[in-house]
Order: sequence, then structure tokens, then C-alpha cells
Amino acid sequence: MEIRILTTPKEMAAVEEVTRQVWPGSETDVVPAHLLITLAHNGGVVIGAFDGERMLGFTFGFPGLEKTDDLSRGVKFCSHQLGVLPDLQGSGLGFRLKRAQWQIARQQGFDHITWTYDPLLSLNANLNIAKLGAVCSTYLREVYGQMRDGLNAGLPSDRFQVDWWLNTHRVRHRLAAQPPKKLDLAHYLSAEIPRANQTTLSEAGFPVPRPASLPETGVPLLLLEIPADFYALKAADPPLAFQWRMHTRTLFESLFARGYLVTDFVFLSGTHPRGYYVLSLGEATL
Repeated sequence: MEIRILTTPKEMAAVEEVTRQVWPGSETDVVPAHLLITLAHNGGVVIGAFDGERMLGFTFGFPGLEKTDDLSRGVKFCSHQLGVLPDLQGSGLGFRLKRAQWQIARQQGFDHITWTYDPLLSLNANLNIAKLGAVCSTYLREVYGQMRDGLNAGLPSDRFQVDWWLNTHRVRHRLAAQPPKKLDLAHYLSAEIPRANQTTLSEAGFPVPRPASLPETGVPLLLLEIPADFYALKAADPPLAFQWRMHTRTLFESLFARGYLVTDFVFLSGTHPRGYYVLSLGEATL
């Protein structure tokens, strides 16, 4: 497999085709090759992964400005899309593409990358938070309006905006050739870390959120459950998917306002797999 920077019209056309396979159903949501060319030739970076001539995945981004309360504006790198062919999702290719982006952005002098993702997607949470070491304390409602592609249509386009601090020990440690052994759910449960929400199972085996009962202020660590396979849940039970969107919107906005930060994600496999965000208050760690 080869990972390289893309610059040609032929390569950008391949990005278009991969996009159609990753987010099917809405041609208007495909970023056009001419825009990718313009981006790549004016400070942005488009990266592709190839097996011979076949593109397997891509990621791209561009320099941006930090939003601040005053008139000062720091520089950051904004990563807009990461796409991997459906049959390779979960293979580690997304991690390799982001690691290449990390290397290039550092060479360009950046120390901060941001991007958005749907906080209800456990595979994305595991990649972005657990493997890459990004953190999050920003919840954005309806970022993209009503989306029309086959994965996102029918739900409010709420998103996490994550912060990837490229030169921190946390990120460098997780991107090392031998990353640290990950904590699992058993570690947090044995430490009696409280849960921000509780769930029951529907007759179809999908988690149903119960009304949230947040612990008192000052609890250093919290667990917050999301569906293990949100796309399957959404396809089978759209009203339950909407319920999850509203449930987690309320929880994350409340917890971020209290000073909590998403710092990890743990996944429990099995007959009924489960996924949990770990939220830390300030600098709290297990």
C-alpha cells in the first residue's frame, strides 16, 4: 500500500469516486475535483492511499483561522473529510491516513488540527478520540443543515468539533510505532466511574436511552454510552435514532458547559456490544 500527496486531476477524480462509495445517494455532496485541485495548489493537502492504481481512501484539509472571542486569529489546519472504502472500514487505513496528515501538518508548522464528526458513530469515536488522541469540548448543532446522502439523511447534522494537538505527549504517544496499551471498560467499572446515562434494550436488541440523571458537580470522570452501531439502529428504527440525537445533544452540551472534556472511548464487544465515551473534568485522569 502506498500513501502519497495528491496533485493531479486524475487523482482528484479518484477521490470523487471513493466519495460516492463512502457517502452514497447524493451527487451534490461530492466535493468536485476542480475544487480539490485548487485546494491542493493553494496551501491545502489532499492525501490518498493506493493499492496499485486503485484508491482505497483519502483525507484532505486546508489552513484555517482559530475562532476567538477577541480580534486575534491564530492559525490552524482544518481537516474536512476522511473517506475509506466500505470494505476496508475498521482495517486501520483511516488511522494511517490521519497519521500521514499529522506528519505533513507538523512539517508545515501547524500544531493544531480540527475537524467534525458525528458523536454517535462509535467507529469514528474510537479512531478520533481513542487512537489518534484528539479531545473534544465543543458540540455543534445542525452544522451542515439537512444532509441528503444515504448515511446522514433524516437526522439533525449535530457534530463534535475535535481538537488534535499535534505536538503533545498524548498525541505523540498514541501515534508511536508501539502505542500504549489501551484502558478498557473493565478498568473504568472497577474504578467505580459513574455513568452519565443508562440504557435498556429494545425488542430488536438496540439500546434505548433512559432519562439522564447527571451526578453532582465535581465528579472527575464520567462514562457516557452511545449505540455501538448507530447506522444499523437508524436503518431499523429512525424514531429511536432521533431520540438518541436529542438525548446526547442535551447531555454533551450540559457536560461541556460544566467543564468536562471527551478524552477517551472504550468499546465492549460481544452479543450486545456497547460503546462509552470517557469524559474528564479538567485535567482529571484515571
